[in-house]
Amino acid sequence: MSKRDYYEVLGVERTVTEVELKKSFRRLAMKYHPDRCPDDPHAQEKFKEAKEAYEVLADAQKRGMYDQYGHAAFEGGMGGRGGGGGFGDMGDIFGDIFGDIFGGGRGRQPRRGADLRYLMELDLEEAVFGIEKKIEIPTQVNCHHCNGSGSADGKTVQCKTCHGHGRVRMQNGIFSIQQACPHCGGSGQTIEKPCKQCHGEGRLEETRTLSVKIPAGVDNGDRIRLTGQGEAGPSGAPAGDLYVEVHVREHRIFQREGNDLHCEVPIRFSQAALGAELPVPTLEGEVPITIPPETQTGQSFRLRGRGVKSVRSGRAGDLICHVVVETPVRLTRQQRELLEQLEASFNDGKGDEHTPRAKHWVDGVKQFWSRVTS
Repeated sequence: MSKRDYYEVLGVERTVTEVELKKSFRRLAMKYHPDRCPDDPHAQEKFKEAKEAYEVLADAQKRGMYDQYGHAAFEGGMGGRGGGGGFGDMGDIFGDIFGDIFGGGRGRQPRRGADLRYLMELDLEEAVFGIEKKIEIPTQVNCHHCNGSGSADGKTVQCKTCHGHGRVRMQNGIFSIQQACPHCGGSGQTIEKPCKQCHGEGRLEETRTLSVKIPAGVDNGDRIRLTGQGEAGPSGAPAGDLYVEVHVREHRIFQREGNDLHCEVPIRFSQAALGAELPVPTLEGEVPITIPPETQTGQSFRLRGRGVKSVRSGRAGDLICHVVVETPVRLTRQQRELLEQLEASFNDGKGDEHTPRAKHWVDGVKQFWSRVTS
């Protein structure tokens, strides 16, 4: 039985943020956890399925591999472990999500800041050769006045609600569960003198200017991770990461497929009939190609190694030139007369041998009408 798509399992879109991803998994975990559904024989499988999906999508590197290769990224030695297995490897996931539900976990550890995403549009040349660009990111940074602590004097006192434990016990019907203290947020400490600049939050809104190096060969959908350049964490906790996602604009000449480039080469019908040598554009400049006599529209010519160098392997793709035979326009009287003479020469009873595709098409039409009318 094939696996369901991880995004479908968690009920989220492929553009889901880290926060939305965690909320969705938390909802499913509470619904299907075996401790809460002892009489449901399918709950454990649904829980394991959601847990496996979250383990992959919550990890930026694994998510990138899954977005590119699907489930195959974790099969046959492509790298990483796709999750699965029992409940013994929950580690970080239980600590971050289930600690507030089932009483375990690391409730008093600082929670890192949120990851950010930035869509960077590039011209094809910028993506192919690489570039360094400055970007502006509106984000939250540590307050410069209190160094992110939120305290005007740098001091904290024990929370009076949880008495420094960071957790409180709640009774909900037959369940007795622990959750982070709503007064101190699970830290066990509170601030008596809040910083006047950030009002005790420890963070301020700020637009940051960053310089991002785009490596040569990136393509649509590639992501560049800038560690620690996301939002600052609360109360001085570590910052999240910034993910710069690449979008390459359409190009006037080239179309990219993987590391190969495609382009159209318009030629006159006389060049197609007689053959010609023409210059074609490449990333390194013009190179000549030979058009053999009797070339037809749609024929292609491959220039090996003239495509894009892979950002991963460094191997260059190819340039594929697609011939388009162009019908001449705005003819002079002399050109028209010459074409009329040429056309008359095809009516000497041997015209079929000059246009084999037309003859094949006409024969096909005749066979079609004979079947329809018979």
